[in-house]
Amino acid sequence: MAISSAEGMQGREFHWTNADFDHVQKLIYQRAGISLHDGKHAMVYSRLSRRLRETGHQSFKDYLQWLESAADGVEWQEFVNALTTNLTSFFREAHHFHILNEYLKSGKTPGGCKIWCSAASTGEEPYSIAITAAEALGLNGAFSIAASDIDSKVLRTASQGVYRLESLKGLDQARLQRFFLRGKGENGGMARVKTELRSKIDFLMVNLIRNDWPFKEAFDVVFCRNVMIYFDASTQRQVLERIHKVMKPGGLLFVGHAENFSDSRDLFALKGKTVYERV
Repeated sequence: MAISSAEGMQGREFHWTNADFDHVQKLIYQRAGISLHDGKHAMVYSRLSRRLRETGHQSFKDYLQWLESAADGVEWQEFVNALTTNLTSFFREAHHFHILNEYLKSGKTPGGCKIWCSAASTGEEPYSIAITAAEALGLNGAFSIAASDIDSKVLRTASQGVYRLESLKGLDQARLQRFFLRGKGENGGMARVKTELRSKIDFLMVNLIRNDWPFKEAFDVVFCRNVMIYFDASTQRQVLERIHKVMKPGGLLFVGHAENFSDSRDLFALKGKTVYERV
């Protein structure tokens, strides 16, 4: 099957077959645990054809064979970056942040609250968490945030903490003034997260399906929202078991609105709308 797309029309088109798609499915599952369903043909073609042009390959078959021979080469990261989806915004699923605020104020973490945002994307989620923690405990409060992602490009954006003002429309003026600096001159229309808030967050790459997570201390709170929808049931279970191991008993796990882990009651008990408690 050959395919045309708007992306393909901007440059040369590549021969694209069902076998190529099957090969991509296998590789992204092995590498990132992502299960691509059959309706993603056009998306995969569009995103990976850019990698073919960048690397100078003439066909998907050649590119994928070269990729497999590259062991842990740089292109593997580009391959994963191309096929991961990063949809995010500040204070998305707002009820989670109300619950987090109450949890932080409850005094259940007297030694300080350790939070992991496991799908940081371009940073809107970890900064929303940091703002919530700062409002509950103060900017100098005892909290720390680990913000990870599998996509190296979005992590670079997140660590910079620079956003267009239109993406901050959901924030009120008090939050904007307290936590952001508006750009001037050539940086007009932009805003940067203040250093005091950014310093509370440690950005790092973590592949959720690998058993090499770098954490030394257990977390009180984990955000793992809209990630598991890309995994099959067995991968979901494996990731939940690992999250369970790096959390303190009674800690909170926040998940996406389309995610339900009632089959893992031995690990997490439902405490509210898409919020679980570590058993």
